[in-house]
Amino acid sequence: MVQQAHYFYALELPAEVKRYLEKAAEGLKQQLAFKTWVHPHDYHITLAFLGNAPFDAIDTSNRRIEEALEGLAPFELRIDHLGTFGRKDSPRIFWAGLERSLALAALREKVFSACLDAGFTLEKRPFSPHITIARRWLDEAPYTYGQNPFEGGLPFCADRVVLYKTHLGNSPKYEPITIFPLAVRKDG
Repeated sequence: MVQQAHYFYALELPAEVKRYLEKAAEGLKQQLAFKTWVHPHDYHITLAFLGNAPFDAIDTSNRRIEEALEGLAPFELRIDHLGTFGRKDSPRIFWAGLERSLALAALREKVFSACLDAGFTLEKRPFSPHITIARRWLDEAPYTYGQNPFEGGLPFCADRVVLYKTHLGNSPKYEPITIFPLAVRKDG
């Protein structure tokens, strides 16, 4: 059976941030029993998940996103905490979280709206920006972890949105398809 490709738009993380997160994850692997640890090349902040999508719809959303992001300048973000999704004692997702950012919320709204305008049906959950580090707690003992490897925050410049294609079963599994640099201005 052929697996269908899924697509999503995400904020790309700079290479040095991915390396820092990779080093932090290596230390956490010794302490935390998650089934799967995300490949460092796959670290990102999801803005809109499209799922399986026809090429014409992706082309339409790409054009709308390019228009929506025109003139939008890069901005600073800061990774500052860890968290989980799912049951407190047996989480599904272990992630690195970001300091609240109005610029990130505005960027997500532009990408999300462009996808809706292109005809995509997107999930309605509130935006909760995060970087997935690991999945599926395995230990019989309940999950507990209270340290923060990001004391003082890990700042970085958010400067491009990427359309990724998912290759299930591969590692890394996300392939960049189209890149949208911020601060691109078209001359009239």
